[in-house]
Amino acid sequence: MLKRLSPRERFEQLISTWEPLLRAAFMEAIDDIRSNIVLRRIVERLERQDIAGAIRALNLDEAAFRPLEEALRQAFNGGGVAAVEQMPALRDPDGHQAVVRWDARNLAAEQWLREHSATLVTNIVEDQKVAIRAALEEGLSRGDNPTKTALQVVGRVNRVTGKREGGVIGLTTAQAEYVATARRELTPGEPDQMRNYLKRTRRDKRFDRAVLKALENGLPLPAETVERIISRYADGLLKLRADTIALHETFEALNTSKEIAFRQQIDKGRVQAQNITKTWRHTPQEHPRAQHVAMNGQKVRFDQPFIAPDGTAISYPHAPGLPTRHTLGCKCFAEYKIDFVAELA
Repeated sequence: MLKRLSPRERFEQLISTWEPLLRAAFMEAIDDIRSNIVLRRIVERLERQDIAGAIRALNLDEAAFRPLEEALRQAFNGGGVAAVEQMPALRDPDGHQAVVRWDARNLAAEQWLREHSATLVTNIVEDQKVAIRAALEEGLSRGDNPTKTALQVVGRVNRVTGKREGGVIGLTTAQAEYVATARRELTPGEPDQMRNYLKRTRRDKRFDRAVLKALENGLPLPAETVERIISRYADGLLKLRADTIALHETFEALNTSKEIAFRQQIDKGRVQAQNITKTWRHTPQEHPRAQHVAMNGQKVRFDQPFIAPDGTAISYPHAPGLPTRHTLGCKCFAEYKIDFVAELA
């Protein structure tokens, strides 16, 4: 006999299906940008102190992120289909059992997907340009030659895989600054600075022995070793970036599509909003939000918001317009229930 999945188990099943797809799509976009880089063009522009031209030569256009937009569309539609499949039998306005379908062409669904995808990609690209400009300016101001400066941004080609590794492409502005700071900690060979590097949680610990040996001997690390360490550190941050985007976007797509799926049935007269309740469900995790833990089990009507302890009104987890303190890394979801006794009455 097949086990009946709980709402949490069904939601976790959807997450496990779509989150890896979004993560892979983001990395596919970054690999596409990296693989089309012509280093010579960037170096030529840097030789003329043309930083804007060097950034244009990277071809950081939004078209590169079409795989991410497509993965988001699939997750959004997958969530909508799952939402209607999990609904109990609904009735049409004449009282007959209704055929319930997810309408991906519904105005609200299309509008959310179009606007959210465009905003997501635009923000990624623009943030990239800011991060890359800062990295190029720092490299040149430090006195590095154009080739070295460019390689620190775009990464070096791994002779085994043929792919670029390291660099700051794909990182947020903050993450690119972490990379720059880590390089400053390791380059001069100052003991206090090198010890600061060893506190970085995303570092590749396989290089710790080399750093500790340099500290013991009172000598700076060789330049090649520094570049290998920083390259691995940057790759670790890129993985974190991919994980963060995949988690956030999957939860937002699934929570939003569920909300819209119920709204579609209300608009079609198959159920009344006042007969639907939604309950906040917090997912246990290593570093939970105290506010969301406190909200666990909070129940409201469909057309009413949840209220966080800080007073924030939240239509549903990951609803548009919420401050990042309520969305970034959040794994909560809303459980919807229809009061059929009230519907019949």
